[in-house]
Amino acid sequence: MSIHYGDSTRSLKAAQSPAIPGSPVAPQSVLASSYHLSPDETADLDTYGRGSNPTWRQLESALADLEGATTALVYSSGMAAISAALRSLARPESVVVVPADGYYQVRRYAAECLSPLGVNVIQADSSQIYDAAAHADVVLAETPTNPKLDVVDLRRLAEVCHAHRALLIVDNTAATPLGQQPLSLGADLVVASATKMLSGHGDLLAGYVATNDSELSTALERERLLAGAILGGFEAWLLIRSLGSAGLRFERQCANAQALATMLTSHPAVRAVRYPGLPDDPAHAVAAMQMRRFGALVSVELADAAAVNDLMQRSDLLTSSTSFGSIHTLLDRRARWGDPVPDGFARISAGIEDTADLLADVESALQ
Repeated sequence: MSIHYGDSTRSLKAAQSPAIPGSPVAPQSVLASSYHLSPDETADLDTYGRGSNPTWRQLESALADLEGATTALVYSSGMAAISAALRSLARPESVVVVPADGYYQVRRYAAECLSPLGVNVIQADSSQIYDAAAHADVVLAETPTNPKLDVVDLRRLAEVCHAHRALLIVDNTAATPLGQQPLSLGADLVVASATKMLSGHGDLLAGYVATNDSELSTALERERLLAGAILGGFEAWLLIRSLGSAGLRFERQCANAQALATMLTSHPAVRAVRYPGLPDDPAHAVAAMQMRRFGALVSVELADAAAVNDLMQRSDLLTSSTSFGSIHTLLDRRARWGDPVPDGFARISAGIEDTADLLADVESALQ
């Protein structure tokens, strides 16, 4: 009988270790007991920690389950996962599209590491990416975009990509698999930073790739083995620990983000607010078609950089951080990193504080 569980139950079950006496999932990279070589020299499972280990397998099984994928591979960071996917798929003279309005380090990687190899890199924002995909071999889309929170219509983009035999990679970091599942919308690969909401505690770096394509998975696994951008055993164990509560945390984070965005839209100190869950947001119609939850990120524009810094100083609950997805509500003025946004533009990552407390704190700090 097929049972359709809720997200908290799915998160708990995905992170649950199989009940095998004497074989616990452990925070290990190489332990002699787990990596004792078999007399069968053709057996290559768990011979060395860079190739495979039982903690990875448990984590990868959980991530694949949450993304609706057949396989997942873990990496040392989100950028390690993204760069591995692009390295594996891009070839000299091929055309690769990257988001002009997404995470800035992806553009830097494409310009500094792919272009010198003869890869033709095109930067396209969320409104241009459909046309760009018609002339590409590989398309990397980020949705919602970081930090402006525009949304890409993944069904439409997948149709364009596949009509022109391009592969579609989707960065699912901001939405998480509890907010949307790009593979079910036509993506060939999903990449994400598990550093953010899935870890949720701001205490580790991790990334992953998920896919239903066995050939792509095999190529990526080989690339990871040779390049060595692996996730440490302890970090893998910590991430398994975190996944069990991901459903609960993300539900509260999304509720807080929705409430915060609604309050900020009517505040006199606020010039503009972006959140896909707001009915009048430009991205809402598309987001409502493909997202089950609208995420934990809210973008807000204040008068200038000083206003953002004042908000930070006056608040008791906001934490200044350039990451997002923590249990704490985080604030980051994005112009400091070179994003093409006004000086008073800030990204807020809602935490799991009591909603009334968070709203009261931010409203008071804005006064």
